[in-house]
Amino acid sequence: MSDVDLSAEKYEKHRQAGEILAEVRDEAAERVEVGASHLEIAEWAEDRIRELGGEPAFPVNISVDEEAAHATPGIDDETTFGEEMINLDIGVSVDGWLADTAVTIDLSGQDELAEASAEALDAALELVEAGVETGEIGRVVEETIEGYGFNPVVNLTGHGLDQYEQHTDPNIPNRAVSQSVVLEAGDVVAIEPFATDGSGKVREGSDEEIFALDRETSVRDRGARQALEQIVEEFKTLPFATRWLDVRRPSMALKRLKRADAIHGYPVLKEEAENYVSQKEHTVIVTEDGCEVTTRSR
Repeated sequence: MSDVDLSAEKYEKHRQAGEILAEVRDEAAERVEVGASHLEIAEWAEDRIRELGGEPAFPVNISVDEEAAHATPGIDDETTFGEEMINLDIGVSVDGWLADTAVTIDLSGQDELAEASAEALDAALELVEAGVETGEIGRVVEETIEGYGFNPVVNLTGHGLDQYEQHTDPNIPNRAVSQSVVLEAGDVVAIEPFATDGSGKVREGSDEEIFALDRETSVRDRGARQALEQIVEEFKTLPFATRWLDVRRPSMALKRLKRADAIHGYPVLKEEAENYVSQKEHTVIVTEDGCEVTTRSR
């Protein structure tokens, strides 16, 4: 793929999404402090993305302490931040072309754990270029995190990004693996090391506030039908939050759509209680001799 045109319109839109996202991530992170509202920060960031010309690629994830991913505030959520480890994971879509980024804001005093995932990401980015195997990236992530005395979260991975598709091939592992693929120039990937003082494997919790479309189908209930129309028109195949729906009793509408196999949910992913998870993520465009980080602060 040495002749790939990195000036093509889709790459320009990936870059635009990344530029918006870097600004929103940094501004949102500054708002995280003890006593601040999860819901207010999530909605502020999502509105700010729209102000800057993008759309949220998925609901703002606010994962706390042992939570690793898929936590977002519910309707009328009154949760506030305490002395905790907070991961902000935010995405932007520009005409469906995506950028994805995450940062840990540590209010818990576990600064070395936050540093471990950040350092692992830096090490991974130094390695990325066309021809590199994804398993080699995973090896560097694993070694860096273990060098801090922590474990990588091995059942979470980085991923490719495509139009209206948030998770595509290739997967970017957070540990060394023998079965991997070779990166090619023009690949757009999100690399996201997770570090933990726990076992290194997350499990599904019972909370579920994020969903995505599987298929259009006929449903008899009026509220479920209205919700499905909004999902198809506004969110397409990208994840959305319960609080984004403009229908009466949205939770009930979503239950009916799940029962009809129209949508699936994303349960909150967690380490064991009493443990912490940190995360750092950037989106990159792979080039012949390195990579272009689209979500780096300007």
